[in-house]
Amino acid sequence: MKRLILTAVAAVFTLSACGGGSDPLSQATPTAAAPASSGGTTAASVTVGSFDFPESVLLASIYAQALQAKGVTVTEKPNIGSREIVYDQIKSGGLTILPEYIGSLLAFVDSSATAKSTTDVVTALGTALPPELQVLAPSAAQDNNSLTVSKETATKDNLKTIEDLAKVSKDYIVGGPPEFKDRQEANFKTVYGLEFKQWEPTGATTAEAIKSGTIQVGNVFTTEPKIILYDLVSLEDNKSAFAAENVTPLVFKAGVDDTVKSTLDAISAKLTTQGLLDMMKKITVDKDDPPAVAKDWLTQNGLL
Repeated sequence: MKRLILTAVAAVFTLSACGGGSDPLSQATPTAAAPASSGGTTAASVTVGSFDFPESVLLASIYAQALQAKGVTVTEKPNIGSREIVYDQIKSGGLTILPEYIGSLLAFVDSSATAKSTTDVVTALGTALPPELQVLAPSAAQDNNSLTVSKETATKDNLKTIEDLAKVSKDYIVGGPPEFKDRQEANFKTVYGLEFKQWEPTGATTAEAIKSGTIQVGNVFTTEPKIILYDLVSLEDNKSAFAAENVTPLVFKAGVDDTVKSTLDAISAKLTTQGLLDMMKKITVDKDDPPAVAKDWLTQNGLL
């Protein structure tokens, strides 16, 4: 709930909020609309925002470039911050479109929600979201939360599932985004009986902290290439503590028209978990520029 939000192999962008007291919302500049491919007039003017982690920035760029190709005037506001910051911006209409993760969004707007499957989470969001907001069609792509350990730790303590952590969690330091403890501590205790020795805000360096042994378990998202690069093990969520995390556009309803919705729906229809992982490898490992990666994906999928 990102926690999910949400590398080098270090992240190109930091997982912490923008520093120095600056306000990313005040610094954004409009991107001129490309000519509408149908020859029609400009469909709309929208503002696309993102959380402060590379995958969200990538997804926002995919949305923005596809919309520009349809003649929509787009203002991009990347790297704003965590959900606690960004949600108020889209609820008020300061943002029009935000790439979201449905399980984390539901937990944020309704802490008592119990829905886990994609269908159930989307249905629950239809009730839990305020009338100003709407989630569009979810993509097949999921970037799930996980509790991840080193291969050595998994072998030593015979860990295969999150449930297995219950026997050792009191001796473990756990890391993740700064908001991870507030979002998940009660959930882990209720579902699995987990109580950790200490919680550390490791943010974008969580995988590195697991590898170095600074922490023993951490919240590493499942499309993070460092899981493979560092030979880490994501434990099976055998009791479904984490809900489905399909990537889905969250929109300010009054700010989007049919052109915007159909363009975003077309993106969601093409986006897969493997495709997302491949793009994230290009960004975090190959150090490619997110807008260039976004443009390449859109072109390959016939959306530009």
